Amino acid sequence: MTELTDKEKRKAEKREKRDKDKVGEMSFFDHLEELRWHIIRSFVAVLVLAVVAFIEQKFIFEQIIFKPKSPDFWTNRMFAKIGEFFGTSGAGTEQKGLEIINITVAGQFSMSMWTAIVAGIIGASPIIFWEFWRFIKPALYENEKRVATGAVFYTTILFLLGVLFGYFLIIPLSINFFANYSISETVANQITISSYISMVVSIVLSSGVVFLLPVITYSLSRVGLLTPEFMKRYRKHAIVLLFLLSAIITPPDVFSQFVVAIPLVILYEFSIFISARAIRINEKKERMNS
Repeated sequence: MTELTDKEKRKAEKREKRDKDKVGEMSFFDHLEELRWHIIRSFVAVLVLAVVAFIEQKFIFEQIIFKPKSPDFWTNRMFAKIGEFFGTSGAGTEQKGLEIINITVAGQFSMSMWTAIVAGIIGASPIIFWEFWRFIKPALYENEKRVATGAVFYTTILFLLGVLFGYFLIIPLSINFFANYSISETVANQITISSYISMVVSIVLSSGVVFLLPVITYSLSRVGLLTPEFMKRYRKHAIVLLFLLSAIITPPDVFSQFVVAIPLVILYEFSIFISARAIRINEKKERMNS
């Protein structure tokens, strides 16, 4: 049994050396050429899905983008019920109506194009992550590849969860606050379509990136730049920063800030667990090599 294990180790070492030699033989321009094709394939995927989104733009605008400003939106209805239960205003979800206007000749067309591209990027995110993984995979050892199994899946899931978090929580809270906020009854809120869509896109994409924190934590922990002890030591500082972040991306009311901050704190605690797991993998690897 020991001989078989040693034989498997020698085979694995040979495969690792062969893969490393293959990567090492590639010149700088070969790597650029390889990267170029990964980018091209990702671009084609984004382009195809962007065309589909442009064709289905009526559904995307009416049922997805403009839906959070409607009282019938799921989040608004849930907050309204919560408000009724506690005898409050439901976190400001009682809308006066948000009027969206266009003030440029090509405004609506350019917004259609821009929205289709963003929809293409979000829809093609699994392919983009997969192409990035295929680019860096040859440079990894076999054991590193085994450890990273499922990286594309988890990265995609976390990114899409962040997108949904921003869409169902942050966007309706922000829209409801700014739609109802007024310095005077003589000033009407007429929001330009570019301003509205820019807010929606920035919130959705930034939320998706923030939810990649466990993946980033895992990567930094594997290379030794981050430890769970460090994250625990500065937990209080991190929580304060997360509440500040939620205060920036949400309306200035305590309820909205807590609704956004609590999931982010949970995400940070989960990242500590991920970091500890990565450190254990490193220690196990060191014991095997010694």
